Amino acid sequence: MLHRVYHRAAMTSTRTAIVLGGSGSVGTSLLRALFHDDGFDAVITLSRRSLPEAVAMARTAGCRLVEKLVPEMKPAPLAAATIDAASELDGDLEGFSVLGIGAGTAKLTIEEHRAVDVALNEAFARALRDSGKVRHLAYMSAAGADPTAKASGSGAAGMSRYNRVKGESEAAVRASGPAIVSVFRPAMIIGSQHTPWLLEKTLPLLSFVTPAKYRSISVEQIAKAMIATAKHHPATSATYHYPEMMALIASGQR
Repeated sequence: MLHRVYHRAAMTSTRTAIVLGGSGSVGTSLLRALFHDDGFDAVITLSRRSLPEAVAMARTAGCRLVEKLVPEMKPAPLAAATIDAASELDGDLEGFSVLGIGAGTAKLTIEEHRAVDVALNEAFARALRDSGKVRHLAYMSAAGADPTAKASGSGAAGMSRYNRVKGESEAAVRASGPAIVSVFRPAMIIGSQHTPWLLEKTLPLLSFVTPAKYRSISVEQIAKAMIATAKHHPATSATYHYPEMMALIASGQR
């Protein structure tokens, strides 16, 4: 397992973020926010290949970035890379996962979907716990997640089978992960490469008739809410929909 390091002059870290899923739209926004947050001295990314945009953002922000490359992204290598990365840095370590298959889940079998959303997130969560350095994991799921939903039918986002896999992933992460797991359940995500342009423009106009927890939310807002729980750990594991995420953002701005 290869890794690359980009850093500023100061090498002592007091709070480090370890991020799985940094290549996606929410992941990119999360990394950008972490790089510019004074509460974090370093960021570790776990990915198949180097993330050029992350490297550029880290250099611009003067933040330390450790790229831990896992060419064979399967549970065992991912877990090993996670524990290895955790052992390399001192100070508090905060876990973040925004890993999940975006578009195209309708074309996958349920087992193919589970191989990423469930198996990889479970391996990451377990490794964070086993490292002995992580007490909190901020994990992004999806609105409607339900481990008891029907496993038949289309696997497209929002459909029963999709919700089943997301719910199974949440259950696996909670069972295997650190002491506190904060689960974030966004509905339609504004700024995601997988969200159709027309929906991005239309949904905010319909927010007054949309149930609060299903309101659209931006990639930047998700990132801010996740970081808020990492900097100020909640007392127990909890699930956050749109209203709770907005409250987290507001509390972080006070």
